[in-house]
Amino acid sequence: MTYVPRLKEEYSNRILNSLKEEFSYSNQFEVPKLKKIVLSRGVGAAIADKKLIDHSLEEFALITGQKAVSTISKKDVASFKLRKGMPIGVKVTLRGYRMYEFLDRLITSALPRVRDFNGINADGFDGRGNYNLGIKEQIIFPEINIDKVNRISGLDISFVTTANTDKEAKALLTELGLPFKKK
Repeated sequence: MTYVPRLKEEYSNRILNSLKEEFSYSNQFEVPKLKKIVLSRGVGAAIADKKLIDHSLEEFALITGQKAVSTISKKDVASFKLRKGMPIGVKVTLRGYRMYEFLDRLITSALPRVRDFNGINADGFDGRGNYNLGIKEQIIFPEINIDKVNRISGLDISFVTTANTDKEAKALLTELGLPFKKK
């Protein structure tokens, strides 16, 4: 018996049939599914202090359980004292089991820790079935030790789905448990 994440099992058993009924798909392979989750952070202040990238890499590794990579600048910008090839951000792409585990932790333990939380904004869809969520403080994740944080900074989370429309993607993410605001 191998381990299957809770949300993946729930998707296979309940959500797949629910979405198939709701959108009247003829085939189960038409039903949208979550492909990947990408976490990213721009660290513009890393031009002056190189250790900020290292701190962000450590935080992302703690949050996701997977090693993050630093993103580098593609061109020179003289007004920002930026040179081509300098590290200016951090990102990590989650797929498979780690993706479902991260989503489960985000929904059950991180989002409820947001101050004055009453749901996430439903305006983050891009028109192609993907959803983008911005988080203002990384300390909402229980893996982060607040005493070791040298700087409060946010991060962006992108949910990439196989859905063709935003309506299908929102239905999928709602079924998975993302708490959207009621309008």
